[in-house]
Amino acid sequence: MFKENAKELMQKLDFPTNAQQELLSALDILLNSTDFSDIVNHYNSINFDFSKALEDTKNLALLHNLCEYTAYMLLFICMAPELHKKYVQKGIDDNIFYDTMRDLNYKLEECRLVHGKCGTFVARWYKGFFEMKIFALGRLQFELNNTWFDCTVDGVYIPKGTKVLSVHIPRTGTKLEHSLVLDSYKQAAEFFKDGFNENIIFICNSWLLYPWNREVLKDGSNLAKFYDDFTIVSSGEYQNYSEAWRLFDCLYDGNPDNLPADTSLRRAYIDRIKSGKPIGHGTGVIVFDI
Repeated sequence: MFKENAKELMQKLDFPTNAQQELLSALDILLNSTDFSDIVNHYNSINFDFSKALEDTKNLALLHNLCEYTAYMLLFICMAPELHKKYVQKGIDDNIFYDTMRDLNYKLEECRLVHGKCGTFVARWYKGFFEMKIFALGRLQFELNNTWFDCTVDGVYIPKGTKVLSVHIPRTGTKLEHSLVLDSYKQAAEFFKDGFNENIIFICNSWLLYPWNREVLKDGSNLAKFYDDFTIVSSGEYQNYSEAWRLFDCLYDGNPDNLPADTSLRRAYIDRIKSGKPIGHGTGVIVFDI
């Protein structure tokens, strides 16, 4: 049953054919042990521990000489049917479920590019998905959260602890079309409206909102428009270039000449790294009228 469900889900999520074959072969190995089925089935229990499930899955992968990234992906694929039932119980549209689960395909591609492995190397990211806190609504993903700071944006005072919607930007492999971004905000406002009164506060913490980016982004570009939607309330810098993979889809090996230079933003980052200047992240806020 696990294998048939996995095959069906991967096809619906448009996993590459060769990735499907590799994952199904690895699943056969895991299913030879009842331990993997037990980990998956434990998702149904009221005391499900996501971190323990990841730890147990990693240990099982090591036991069977499998890549842990592959095992994590298979865990999430096999847990997905039960998550789907939870969506149905809450009356959430199937399209939202499959759009949300499509993130598995995005992370699969990311893992293949960065590590050359079939799976996901950011397994802890999926805790919010399986706790039904993160939803894909159009081009973006959203998660109920609370501010960890206080600020004033567009004349609206936002005290620390205010309920907000965190904005996540999935790596879809497509452009961040601004019209689709605006539509996502509207979808999120409708989806989460019962939890808010006059305004919905959107918050995004991302390398895309690092203030230096705006100096090199072309006015009118999709990335510039995304940046300009937000009021930047804070920013920070990374201690090294280990986060460069988020832009370059590969690990930084210490030689900037080995980084892909096929876009103007990548070229600007390569020049910045060569000059020894830091890269970083920013936090932005949007006050959105319901």
